[in-house]
Amino acid sequence: MGPSHEKYDQLIGRCKGIPPTPTAVVHPCDESSLKGAIDAARVGLIAPILVGPTARIREAAEKCGLDISRYRIVDAAYSQDSAVKAVELVRNGEAEALMKGSLHTDELMGAVVKKDTGLRTARRVSHCFIMDVPGHPTPLLITDAAINIAPTLKEKVDIVQNAIDLARDLGGTEIRVAILSAMETVNPDVPSTLEAAALCKMADRGQITGALLDGPLALDNAISPEAAKIKKIDSPVAGRANVLVVPDLEAGNMLAKSLSFLAGADAAGIVLGAKVPIILTSRADSLTARLASCAVATLVADARRSSARRAVR
Repeated sequence: MGPSHEKYDQLIGRCKGIPPTPTAVVHPCDESSLKGAIDAARVGLIAPILVGPTARIREAAEKCGLDISRYRIVDAAYSQDSAVKAVELVRNGEAEALMKGSLHTDELMGAVVKKDTGLRTARRVSHCFIMDVPGHPTPLLITDAAINIAPTLKEKVDIVQNAIDLARDLGGTEIRVAILSAMETVNPDVPSTLEAAALCKMADRGQITGALLDGPLALDNAISPEAAKIKKIDSPVAGRANVLVVPDLEAGNMLAKSLSFLAGADAAGIVLGAKVPIILTSRADSLTARLASCAVATLVADARRSSARRAVR
């Protein structure tokens, strides 16, 4: 793997001593989703349970020459049925993570957020990209660019806290969160600047914990020390942010995709806020990005096991 993957290699390396995470792979009926799961199993990141129409899964395996004889298959009739059965495996304690296969994200998330049978917690469900950007010293977490379309201030509190908890689970020591907008001053005509200011004050009051927050910040002065200096922004976050909170899904989607397609970045993706981590991969993902997404889920699942053990003591 080239030098641009070294941050992901470190993430994958951190999973070496952790047992593979039992993972319900939802509807892996095409080559890329099935191969992604089996590759992650070979590296020892996950222990997959394949959930979907048995004949179609076997057909996909045959097409790409994969031996899946050692893996358990839970038969399901169609994609939504696969999602429901995968969620059941988690609720029964048989799986500690979910991995999206060849079904729509909203089909999977529909089963996850169902009131009585899903995997809801008190937290809002949100998505995080863990971006490996060539030339940038550390991974960049970007949230939320995939699930919450136009989050309210209340929802952003959960989105920020989910990202902070993830950064901690990934081994982050000083977590520096930039609440992004188009400018670094509070402007009553730009609602995202008001929300950024409110989120920072909530962190001051202990309503958001575990990180340094600053905002509003524009993208340049969030990640470039020079830009922060020129704008005379004196803060421990400006120029050094490792978590970027975007105003809405459109801004986040464009930011993540521009990093991927213009800067050659890889994007690992995970959904947080449910009872277990949910691995969301895209057909366009490289093998390393897929493995990194599984590594992230394994580190999150392991952190949850550790805190559950501490709670029992």
